[in-house]
Amino acid sequence: MDIKDIFTLCNIILTGSFIICYLYQFLYIFWVFLGKDKSQPVKSDKLNKFGVVISARNEENVIGHLLESINRQDYPSELIKIFLIADNCTDNTAEVGRQHGAIVLERNNKELVGKGYALDFLFKKLLAEKDDCDAYIIFDADNLVDKNFIKEMNVNFNRGYKALTSYRNSKNYGTNWITAGYSLWFLREAKYLNNARMRFGTSCAISGTGFCISREIIEKNNGWKYHLLTEDIEFSVDMAIQGETIGYSGGSVVYDEQPVTFEQSWNQRLRWSKGFYQVFGKYGGSLFKRIFKGSFACYDMLMTIFPALMFTILSVLCCIGEFIYGITVFVDNPVFFNFFYFCMLPALYFSMIIYMLIFVVGFITVITEWDVIDCPPKKMIKYLFTFPIFMLSYAPIAIAALFKKVEWTPIQHSVTMSIDEMTREEEKAETKADQE
Repeated sequence: MDIKDIFTLCNIILTGSFIICYLYQFLYIFWVFLGKDKSQPVKSDKLNKFGVVISARNEENVIGHLLESINRQDYPSELIKIFLIADNCTDNTAEVGRQHGAIVLERNNKELVGKGYALDFLFKKLLAEKDDCDAYIIFDADNLVDKNFIKEMNVNFNRGYKALTSYRNSKNYGTNWITAGYSLWFLREAKYLNNARMRFGTSCAISGTGFCISREIIEKNNGWKYHLLTEDIEFSVDMAIQGETIGYSGGSVVYDEQPVTFEQSWNQRLRWSKGFYQVFGKYGGSLFKRIFKGSFACYDMLMTIFPALMFTILSVLCCIGEFIYGITVFVDNPVFFNFFYFCMLPALYFSMIIYMLIFVVGFITVITEWDVIDCPPKKMIKYLFTFPIFMLSYAPIAIAALFKKVEWTPIQHSVTMSIDEMTREEEKAETKADQE
């Protein structure tokens, strides 16, 4: 076996290891349809009091629509309190919040920047004032909320979960291949990860927005103690290590706005990738130890924060190694031939396998979630083929995140759509799909 064969074998091992590590996520898909539901039963019909928490930075264009959708919830209004943190705002976000009945807290801290610090600021204040909410639901300012969100969240909170995540749909799925890539991933995450996890009896993962946390957790942590670049996954990992189970409220639908340009997407996903590395560095050892104590949730979280990126990086290094070997041994060959044969072919081999696996996952998600995707059918099908490309674009982002210093930066939101407009667009999409 020569050196080239060794590199080829390494690529095969990497591909096989990737499939083995993530095989359970494909089995999740079957569990959704065929597996026994092991989620906790509803234990009471209590109507809990919820505090809705929004951290906003210069979001005057979109915050009003979110607050309107919250004020129109099919749930007793006296059991909903809205807290808006106007975090380092220089526009009219705070005033718009007050106009819509929110309790507004203005925060000005240019050193401790980010959603995690804003949440900690609010929760510490609420604990000091002995706020009477049973749980808190966290949204981003660009969200829209289905009218049954809190009602459904209440039902699942009464199952005994101390934290819950929701069904994350998108306001701008059909804008371009980037927004579609985000949107399809979040739909898949809701339906075939978190839904499957809860039905399987293991812990779900909080993802960015639309999640609920019990007052008990806030008291235990003395506020919000998660301040890494991805505070949501940090919270999820810590919950798994502590043996707490995060639930899933599939009937609680939140509509999220996705970045439109590749530059915005690159910066956001660079922060996520760096945040995953941070979480792995801080909690990886504890996750690994808990796996050997029988915690499947910790294995699931470990797969979430680390291996996929590392498989990609190792595969790239393998291809580079083959290329260097080719140009040093086969010096008579044209450089382009060596580059293609020793570098590009192995990379294409690995990428095509991953492309097909991602495509299958996306295809299943599109078929089952067709009626709730706000996008013309032809574009929906087109974006299904670009979905794996969007996901594979994480590879250079993951590599850049290893070396680049990354800080939290706000994403500009411009989709000023009300919940009524969102609902009408969905109804139009459903009607058009039925006609076709």
